[in-house]
Amino acid sequence: MAFVIFCLVEVLGKPAGLLPKPPELRSKDHTLSLTLHAAVTKEGKDAFYFNGQPHAPTLRLSPGDQLKITYINDLPAKPQESCLATPCMDMTNLHFHGLTISPDAPQDDVLTMLAMPGKTLNYTVQVPKDHPSGLYWYHTHPHGESYRQALDGMSGALVIEGIESYYPELIGMRERVLVVRGRSIKKDPRASDLKQRVDLSSETCGGEHEAPEEVMTVNGAVRPEIEISPGERQFWRIANASADRYVDLELEGEKFEIVAMDGEPIAQHDPEHRTRIASRVLLPPAGRLEAIVTGPAGGTGRRLVTHCVDTGPDGDPNPAMVLADIALRSWTDPAGKVLESSVKPEIKAVDVSAEEKTPPRFTVTFTEDKSGFYINGEKFAPDAAPMVRAKVGSYQHWRIVNASGELHPMHIHQVHFLAYAENDRPIADPVWLDTVNVPYGGSVDVIMDFTDPVIRGMSVFHCHLLNHEDKGMMAKILFE
Repeated sequence: MAFVIFCLVEVLGKPAGLLPKPPELRSKDHTLSLTLHAAVTKEGKDAFYFNGQPHAPTLRLSPGDQLKITYINDLPAKPQESCLATPCMDMTNLHFHGLTISPDAPQDDVLTMLAMPGKTLNYTVQVPKDHPSGLYWYHTHPHGESYRQALDGMSGALVIEGIESYYPELIGMRERVLVVRGRSIKKDPRASDLKQRVDLSSETCGGEHEAPEEVMTVNGAVRPEIEISPGERQFWRIANASADRYVDLELEGEKFEIVAMDGEPIAQHDPEHRTRIASRVLLPPAGRLEAIVTGPAGGTGRRLVTHCVDTGPDGDPNPAMVLADIALRSWTDPAGKVLESSVKPEIKAVDVSAEEKTPPRFTVTFTEDKSGFYINGEKFAPDAAPMVRAKVGSYQHWRIVNASGELHPMHIHQVHFLAYAENDRPIADPVWLDTVNVPYGGSVDVIMDFTDPVIRGMSVFHCHLLNHEDKGMMAKILFE
């Protein structure tokens, strides 16, 4: 029903209404099984279909559960859209972003598990019993076609339950899952209306000169309303599922009490300081924020906004706009509660200060030219040897260098890392991430956590601007 309402209000040009809630699937008897299709909508966009509808369900599992997905590629043999890299074949697969699971088939294998039109992939993902609780997400990851599919919206939220065990104050709060995506307006006849609806700013904050090509949506809706009672504390889980856009988040007049970033509860590594307070949070593409927000006391309406982001002289426009309006009213939604769980969190307050002082064991350098995008001077090739090998059981100091004129968010599959220095300066209150923004002409130093014995096999790291990944900015890593 939410999908039908959304389509109607777009036609009528009215506000998008209340925040849509995608279908939710929960594990039963420690297993969650579903069938997911890749197909084309009547608007000509690639999409996930579940139960015959173009929805990406929110998947909810607990540590120790098993996820089984039958993924059927119903995309046409002759693609209806163009790709950044040729040939465009309408192949597809799944990546379970941020999960600390095996990179080998039939789990998080993005290298050899690829389905051409008419083919089926069978995923069996085993969530470790000690897996951190938090917000993750799933999306397609076929090299050369990832950008197009992500921009069309082929992504969904994945929650590992039990985060209230790390931070008991969450018990009883209403929970909201907000998936932020970019929506192309390049060839949209309603582009002017969409720009006006989100109050798209005409001001630039960097060297970009092109016209904005996207507006941001929340759970598929353009500027929906989010209900909250005055003074009410809600738990918001926000994923930036954009293919290539940053969001610099602010809830006007309020602060975020951050509980987790990129699916890693802050309390897992810092039990003495379980939250962070921030007025604004910059989320690169693929970044996630889990935070407590408080309903304003009243008066004028408030908004959830994203500010303009300077992506560099060679970057794309990333203007300010309104993501959602805050609707202040009392309401009852018993289905939106965060429940108490029996999960016993594993505290990993490790001391990596010695590794921080060592020279980098590996340096990742992002470069680009008119012919493509590179890591350490090389474009990704499916048959390439691993660029780096990581011995399981160690922490490693890596340096990520951005030698280009635009931002690059670096993501590595399977593991998290502590980002502790930017441009050779310590980062205040560093947190563990799986995707980090690397400033143009600058660097970030991180401590990679390669200690998990579950993670062995061939995996990848790449720029999570998926148009850059498709054009070569990805490399293999062998966990051994």
